[in-house]
Parts: sequence; structure tokens; C-alpha cells
Amino acid sequence: MSSVWERVEPLLGTVERPARYLNSEWNAVHKDATEYRVALMYPDAYEIGMANQAIAILYERLNAIPGVSAERVFVPWVDMIERMRSAAVGLFTLESSVLVRDVDLLGITLPYELTYTNILEALDLAGLPVRADQRDETHPLVVGGGPCVFNPEPVAPFFDAFLIGEGEQAVAEIVSAHREALAGGLSRPDTLARIACIDGVYVPSLHEPGSAGRGVRVTKRVVDDMDACRGPLCPVVPYMDVVHDRVAVEVLRGCTRGCRFCQAGMVYRPVRERSADTVVRDVLEGLRCTGYDEVSLTSLSTTDHSQLEEVLRRLTRRLEGTGVTVSLPSLRADAFGVEMARLVAGAGRKSGLTLAPEAGTQRLRDVINKNVTEEDLLSAVESAFRSGWRRVKLYFMLGLPTETDDDVRGIGDLTAKVLRAARDVTPADQRGSVRVAVSVSTLVPKAHTPFQWQGQIPREEIERRQAVLRESMPRKGVDLSWHDADVSLLEAVLARSGREAADGIEAAWRAGARFDAWTERFDLAVWREAFSSAGMDIDAMAHRSYEREDVLPWGHITSGVAEDYLWAEYERALAGEATPDCSFEACTGCGVCGPAGLGVDMVLGGERRGR
Repeated sequence: MSSVWERVEPLLGTVERPARYLNSEWNAVHKDATEYRVALMYPDAYEIGMANQAIAILYERLNAIPGVSAERVFVPWVDMIERMRSAAVGLFTLESSVLVRDVDLLGITLPYELTYTNILEALDLAGLPVRADQRDETHPLVVGGGPCVFNPEPVAPFFDAFLIGEGEQAVAEIVSAHREALAGGLSRPDTLARIACIDGVYVPSLHEPGSAGRGVRVTKRVVDDMDACRGPLCPVVPYMDVVHDRVAVEVLRGCTRGCRFCQAGMVYRPVRERSADTVVRDVLEGLRCTGYDEVSLTSLSTTDHSQLEEVLRRLTRRLEGTGVTVSLPSLRADAFGVEMARLVAGAGRKSGLTLAPEAGTQRLRDVINKNVTEEDLLSAVESAFRSGWRRVKLYFMLGLPTETDDDVRGIGDLTAKVLRAARDVTPADQRGSVRVAVSVSTLVPKAHTPFQWQGQIPREEIERRQAVLRESMPRKGVDLSWHDADVSLLEAVLARSGREAADGIEAAWRAGARFDAWTERFDLAVWREAFSSAGMDIDAMAHRSYEREDVLPWGHITSGVAEDYLWAEYERALAGEATPDCSFEACTGCGVCGPAGLGVDMVLGGERRGR
């Protein structure tokens, strides 16, 4: 038993959910003496972080390197933080209770802007300076990765480096370079200079804020062969219930649909599929290794996989009689036909059905390039409810460019049609169980999307449109939820700002902000005061629009999608013009596959997908 654990164990009886801090879960990796230690941190509570596929992937890949051990770290809940600080216990890893300050590299996933104060809390709890320029050779290297690094500037002062893009191959290169630097006795600046030479690595201390387009430009890392980079074969099985408590198998990466609000759809291009053989093999191995009774086939748009029918047919045969459920998250309404509904239903009990029309009118769906019609959606709902579904969840957005009150009321009108279509094909004795859940978020214009130049609509306007939405919604059979306007406002501030925002983030953390993604912990007043004390107005920051010629705070980060393409898409959005999916029609010139779409056939498995 480690000396750290001897001090932690007495605390567990005094806090909620002590299983958050236990080690030795099923499939956890324990290495004895190793030359190089990595702590992989997800900046939220255990039950949230354990659902993150990136952590699971990197955990397995790093532990496969001889002489390297990777261990997991999550942010303790507020009660445990208080106990740890009172007992002078620093942040520790789960597997061997190693103090985070004693590892060689601390890798932090940046999944969501509202976790930024948790990162500072974790660094401070670990006994590390929160600012990178205050660390020296005795401190671990702090490297960030994940979705939010496509605009890393608001948290740049807290990190030594960022990995932009996909990490399966790059993490090994970073570790190798760092080990060599340690063996050679390099200073921290020299170490960072060496790591900055790795493709996809961005070192903020080597880049002057506001110099985008004139200084260093960092291009994201991309994994070319998804079959060659297997997902976690035996993921860790928690002792407690966690979010998405099931086997998750990634079936493809990237999306060519071109939804103009979607950052993931732009930055994870090009599309790369795993073969049917690989998907089926990994599903069966994951179930065998974990004992789960549910598997999720994950991607941005799973029903776009060219071999999905084959995958589902094979899984249906192999899983027959086992009670295992196969789920397809966030289905495309135009790809979910009668046969897909039947195949999923045949693979076990019914799981949730989620569809994302995003806008209530066809006019606005054309603006955002959501190439889904009302007929597509209603047909998908009828197919699913004929096959036995009784609940469907619909995702919509408010605050989209050119949106009018008629578009907002259109959400209610479309929901009523969905409810009617579902009931019409449901047996009379079961119609009372038909429910439609409607979730409505507010647009946060994100970096590397066609909407990156446009600011968020004012908070008061968000609330007014939410009132219009509530009035338009059917009174029975519908469960309506919407995102808090204050949360959306702060998300826009943190997603669209430059390095100056770091002062406000640190001030908010020092004023007590942490776990801001949790409703009961969020307080916008703390953030307003913090940013005001740093000389910033969060309303102005959220609503600021950029001109075409402006240097964007994230302009030195290259997602592979050409900025000229994004601007052209923005202009097409304002004109209400749709752009076709290049995997079904001609290249649209985004640039991610090279000039004139060179390489598009390669990344789509040798042939264009067909409907």
C-alpha cells in the first residue's frame, strides 16, 4: 500500500461516492517500476470522465509502450477536495496513488469549455503552478488535447503544449521526445522547443498572441488507417454507475455532411471508416472482456457507415438470445429507414432513439446545411415506431443565423407532426406510452466553422425566443428542455476569445468557480465579476462578430479545412443555399483531402458511399 493511499483511505468514509477514488477496477492496468509515468486526466468527476473514449484509447496505447505507465486522474468532487486540502493530500492517480506532481507528463483532455476552472483546480490540488511560465524542470510537462484545443488560446497560459488533432500516433512521439530530453538533461525551454517540432504540437510560449497568419501555423494530426489503430480491447469497468455505462466501439471518424454549425463535423474531416470485420470483432471482444449488456456504435453519424447494414446483420446473428442491446446514437433522419430500425431492434431490447433535425423549418435547415427534410424525419419516426419504439428524442437549436420567430414556432409545429406520426403507427392500446422529448440548445458559434465570424445572439434575445418556443409546443406527450441562457453565454465567451480570457478564467477559479458544467455549481455572477476585475465584458465578448480580414484568435491552428471554404459556406448560409455532401456528390472544395478533392476515394474506402 502506498503512503499516499494510507492517507487517502480514511477520507473515503466521509465523502459521497467513495468509489470515485478506488483503484483496481476490472481491466485496470498496473505496472510496477517504470521509467516514465503519464497521468491522463479528464477534468471532471469520475463518472463523467470514464465515458470518454479518448482517455480509454490513450490509456491503452501508452501502457503498450515498454517502460511507460499511464494512469488515470479525475477531478475529485468538492467534498473530497475539501478533505484532501485539510489533510494536505495532493491530487493522485487511481492505479497506484502516485502524486500527480511526481509524474513525467500530465495529459489533460479539454472536452468542454466549462471544465476550464476544473483544470486549474486540479493543477493547484496537485501542487503545481497553474501558469506554465512558473513551472520548471522539476514539474511534469502539462499537455492538452481534445475538442477544445482547436481554439486553445483562452487556456494557453496554463499549458506547456497542446496536441492538435488525433493522438493515437502522436502521443508516442511526444513521450519519446520527452524521454530523450530528460535523458539529455535539457532545460524546460529546450524540451518544449524539441516537442514543438512534432507534427500537430502547439507550444504557446513560442507563439505571440494575435500573430495568426504571420507566425507559426500548426496543422492537426490525422490517423489515416482506422483499422490499424484499434480501439480499447478491454476498457476499464467501473465499480459504480457512470455516464454511458456500456461498451463503445468507434465505427468511423469524421463527417462530410457539412452542417455549418458543427465544429466536430469540420475539424474531424476526412471521413475514415473501420471495416465491418474490425467493428464486429471489437464489439464481441469488448463484450467478452467487460460483461456489459449494451454496446454503442459511435461516430458523428453512424448511419453513414457504408457497411452498417452488414455490421448490424452480423451482430444480430451473433448476439441473438444474449439480451445484448446495440445502440446507434444521434441518428441521421434521412439514413434511418425501415430496415435499419428492424436490424437494430433485432439486436436486443430497444434503446433510445435520437434524431437531430436542428431547425423547425426547411428554410432554416438550408441555412445551416442540414440536408434533412420534414418527410425524411417523419418517415424515420414511422419506421422506428412500427418496429416497437415508443420514445424519440429530438435535438433543435436556437439562435441560428437569419432565424425568425416563425422558425422558432416551426420547432413546435414539427414536434406536433412527429408526435402525430408516431401515434398513428402505434397500436391503439400502446399510444398512451408514446413520448417525444425535445431538447433545444443555443448556438455557440465555434472556431473552424462557417459561423465562426458571427457572434452569439444577446442573452435577453435567447430568453425571448425560448418563451416563443414554449408557447408553440404541444401540451401533451412532449417533454421539453432547453439550455440555460447564462451557460450558453459563458460557453460562447470561452469558445470565441483569445489568450486575454485566461485572466478572467483564473480570476473566476480563485473566486470559487469549479464544476461549472454542473447546474447546481454554476453561477454566472462569479464569472461576470471575475472578467470585470480583469477589465473584460463577457457580454461583449460573446456577441462580438469578426470581419473577414480580422486575425482570428485561433487562426494559427489549422484544421485542414480551408478558411476560404468556410467563408464561402458562411455566405451561402446567409443566402439560404445548401451544399451537397461530397461523399454522395462532387468535391465541395473544403481542402482537407488536398487540391480538387485528391484522396477522397481513399479515405472513404475506395468508393463513394451510396444511399
